[in-house]
Amino acid sequence: MARQKAIRRTTGKGGNYRPTKKGAGMTKKGIAAHRRANPGSKLKGAVTGKVKKGSKADKRRKSYCARSAGQLKKSSAKTRNNPNSRIRQARKRWKC
Repeated sequence: MARQKAIRRTTGKGGNYRPTKKGAGMTKKGIAAHRRANPGSKLKGAVTGKVKKGSKADKRRKSYCARSAGQLKKSSAKTRNNPNSRIRQARKRWKC
């Protein structure tokens, strides 16, 4: 009797990305995997905590919020108006 190969099932983005309900974006594991695959990468995680005004983290947050506002603006009306869309959840996680 031949042994069946296990079917690998993933839910959408895989283990390197946070589910939409948990704020979208990459996980720490995902960032580490990206850095391994791309030596010299400076990819960082989301700025989610409290930060001092004018700090590097605050500037990163402001920059992300500005970029993602453009993404949100260019997305379809369905995505733009859906509070559970990935872009909206990610912006919420970054406190935009």
